[in-house]
Amino acid sequence: MGTALIYDEEMTKYKLLWVDPVCNIEVPERLTVSHDALVKTGLAERCVAVPVREATDADILLVHSEEYLEAVKKTPYMTLEELKDFTLQYGDVYFHPNIYHCAKLAAGATLQLVDSVMTGKVRNGMALVRPPGHHSMRSAACGFCVFNNVAIAARYAKQKYGLKRVLIVDWDVHHGQGVQYCFEDDPSVLYFSWHRYEHQKFWPQLRDSDYDSVGKEKGAGFNINVPWNKFNPELVLGEMCASPDVFAHLTHLLMNLAGGKVCAVLEGGYNLTSLHQSVCQTVQTLLGDPAPRPADLDGPCTSALESLHCVRAAHRQYWSCLKHAAELPTSNVSTKCIKVTEGEEEKQKTGEEEKSAEVETWPEPPKRFAPPVSTAVVLPEGVACPEGCKRFSSSEDPAIVHKLREKFLPESDDSDALAALCSLTGLVEEMEKNEIGNGLALVRDVSMAMTCVVQHAATAHHDRVLIVCVGDAVVPSQGTDDGKTLLVQFSNKESEELKGKFHIPVCLKKGCSDVSGFTQAVLGLLLPLGYEYDPSLVLLVRTPGSGLSDGAWQQLTGLLRGLAQGHTLVLMPEGEKACVGPTASSLLGVAAPPLGKLHAPLPEDVEALERLRLGLQADWKLLRTTAPETGGGGEEH
Repeated sequence: MGTALIYDEEMTKYKLLWVDPVCNIEVPERLTVSHDALVKTGLAERCVAVPVREATDADILLVHSEEYLEAVKKTPYMTLEELKDFTLQYGDVYFHPNIYHCAKLAAGATLQLVDSVMTGKVRNGMALVRPPGHHSMRSAACGFCVFNNVAIAARYAKQKYGLKRVLIVDWDVHHGQGVQYCFEDDPSVLYFSWHRYEHQKFWPQLRDSDYDSVGKEKGAGFNINVPWNKFNPELVLGEMCASPDVFAHLTHLLMNLAGGKVCAVLEGGYNLTSLHQSVCQTVQTLLGDPAPRPADLDGPCTSALESLHCVRAAHRQYWSCLKHAAELPTSNVSTKCIKVTEGEEEKQKTGEEEKSAEVETWPEPPKRFAPPVSTAVVLPEGVACPEGCKRFSSSEDPAIVHKLREKFLPESDDSDALAALCSLTGLVEEMEKNEIGNGLALVRDVSMAMTCVVQHAATAHHDRVLIVCVGDAVVPSQGTDDGKTLLVQFSNKESEELKGKFHIPVCLKKGCSDVSGFTQAVLGLLLPLGYEYDPSLVLLVRTPGSGLSDGAWQQLTGLLRGLAQGHTLVLMPEGEKACVGPTASSLLGVAAPPLGKLHAPLPEDVEALERLRLGLQADWKLLRTTAPETGGGGEEH
């Protein structure tokens, strides 16, 4: 259905008219460099252009008071001195004669994106808007923000389309207190904000931005703040510990939710180099291009672990998936709020560090290439090739045929099975060359095909292979001793002792038929392992009688496409013909259908997964959820 791109040059036509060191980085170039980069890279041309419209008074009044709206309406007619005086009643913001018009366009552009996605004209999209919105409150401008674009859009979507649940994910460097205040008592909007906090010293310097602000009354548990307190200078881009490629992965993880209805709205970003890189990474992911391999993923630092520990503990009473989380730490951890002492020099919104970030030159991230063939399939005769896929068969090199026959079919004359193995090895090679993105094969013997692919992957220069096996098939152990393969197998067999760091059995009481337990295992165990392992090939195997629902299987397939630059090979038994279409759909980048409301995982499964995580976290840093008890906040990273 395509990806919408919403932009209008009119939103660049206002700027700061007086000297103000706090506001001098909110410049028109924030939008122009982002849009120019999308044009230069050809991404804009691949998107569906959607015109902007002005938000109406009724739209704006969904969030803001009538008195505030009427006051802003007068700003186009104010003199420079009157604009200065008007600005003084608010915090870290400036007004311009054209800002009211631009603010209506920014809110209206966000609503246009919502309409385009909700009516099915596009699958997803991005709106480049200015002024931003997430700091503005019911009756106040704040932090460069005039009208709260995303909050207006959430209420608009609920009202016009009858939505019962809206997720707002805010990964801007600053906390969006305006969004939080708007929905803190509303359980129909889940607000998740990941932001720089620095013990309440970083703007907006609010006690309400800390982890224990969880919402109020019926909305308790629906406001989630993840405050970042310390940073590793080698990774800081635009004063947030996230390089541009990270935005590709964050976007990819969201695209499996809500049937893929994702509306990305650019509001923040002041480093004019990293900003346009992050925008391009986000749009390219929305378009369905393979995500880049994540760079240098090490374990989270002590401060980050403390923050995450506190967030989980604060929300464990509200979310069944967090019931296993550890209690709040008793030591004086660094995430506990440290009040700004009286007379201490406050760090303003941008600070000297952010001003210096403007002149930094950041390296361009590696180019992301979409293979000529997105999805190739190896199917028996009589099974139709799904739309959008290409049927694949490999030329039967006599030497390869002889080798495969000798190793896998020494006493059989099954030419069809031999041809399938030849095609699988050829498909692996084409994926290694990036001529094919991913693949799907129906095979008679899943265990044999799995072993064949694993052995051949080593000769095709795949340095690391992640094997994800769903069901009770016999799995190859080759490579798990030296780390060339990481095997994670989901089944209902009694959990064996761990066979090592790279051979991980995951036992669920009801096997894979319990969607809640399976989902918890995928999100809490498999994905952290996969991201830290950083494979060059993912081998996803569905065995006969796995019990996994098609919806959960599609969710799993879609999530794994974020690894290995999208190089995923799916093996299924010939009896799973009905699952070929849905699986191919996920490999092609179509969002999986929602799983619906999930019940709490079985207590036995939660306990088993926690034991497994604890047993593995010494070797796998991304499985750590708590910091060492040091009593003094731990090491500083």
